[in-house]
Amino acid sequence: MTLGRWLALLALAPAAAGAADLRGMLTLYAGGQPLRAAESADAVIYFRPRVAVEAPPAAEPAIMSTQRKQFVPRVLPITVGSSVRFPNEDPILHNAFSTQPENRFDTGQYGTGPGSTHTFQKPGLVKIYCNVHHSMFGFVLVLDTPYFARPGLDGRFELAGLPEVEGDLVVFHDRATPLRERLVPTPTSPELALRLDLNKRKVPQHMNKFGKPYRRNPAGAY
Repeated sequence: MTLGRWLALLALAPAAAGAADLRGMLTLYAGGQPLRAAESADAVIYFRPRVAVEAPPAAEPAIMSTQRKQFVPRVLPITVGSSVRFPNEDPILHNAFSTQPENRFDTGQYGTGPGSTHTFQKPGLVKIYCNVHHSMFGFVLVLDTPYFARPGLDGRFELAGLPEVEGDLVVFHDRATPLRERLVPTPTSPELALRLDLNKRKVPQHMNKFGKPYRRNPAGAY
């Protein structure tokens, strides 16, 4: 093995054995007022080391289902190369799609059942909508790091087995500008108290998959 090849492999390996943890509490605010702790469960907290690390795809597809005209979960973190299946648990038609160039997909209209599966090959935030219902939206957060977690219903989170190297701790929520903090995790890292202010609308503005406005549904229509 050449020296260059050895150095390339070393750069892809986690620096130092994963021995550090990051724990803490995330509190969401809106209009200057703290929200219920359970609201934090829609956030994703991840650590992205400055050195490249392996983030292997999941062995099985993650699930983003449709339930009562909602994508569940609304925010789904996965690693690059992982797949997501979109089952329909409603008694009506849905159509999950994204028009973002690097992760574009379209399930077509589909009824109740297991749904189709799509593999996400590029890192980034994928905005997902239903071509039938304007109010339906979800997000697949495709990460190039294996170190991510979601807060519990009490707002607490834990990232375990982190390398002791400098990196960015990022807090993502679809209604806020991501919070970023540069740090080095250690076995004695203090607990973190993170605050995120929600300042974006609940339903993002968007067109249908053809780039046209949605048609209004009759009042009370399912």
